[in-house]
Amino acid sequence: MDIVQILDTQRTSLFTVDDLEVEILPLIYEIIRSVEKDPYDSNQKVKESQDTSYKIVDLQKKLDSARGQVKKLQGVEYSKEDQLQNLENLRNQLKLKRELLLKYRNMCSFDMFKI
Repeated sequence: MDIVQILDTQRTSLFTVDDLEVEILPLIYEIIRSVEKDPYDSNQKVKESQDTSYKIVDLQKKLDSARGQVKKLQGVEYSKEDQLQNLENLRNQLKLKRELLLKYRNMCSFDMFKI
């Protein structure tokens, strides 16, 4: 197995935010719309109330599903302070590596003299 295959395998095994399958905004909109409605007929009110209850249960299921998916994300278990500290450490490493790279580029190259 070469390095490209290993990197591709790692990329496909990582779970990212783009992989989350959560679509809750339309459902929230429907719930708000149904709560705003005020039908005059009592039978219609009961039906609207039941529909809203079903939508709320559906929303709860989707939120539970989203919570389960979020647990798969890397780094979620860290606090904000831990994540910021890790980010700062990575920035420092990047800075040092850039400085080293610049240093190596500017080093004198030794040319071999022909004998």
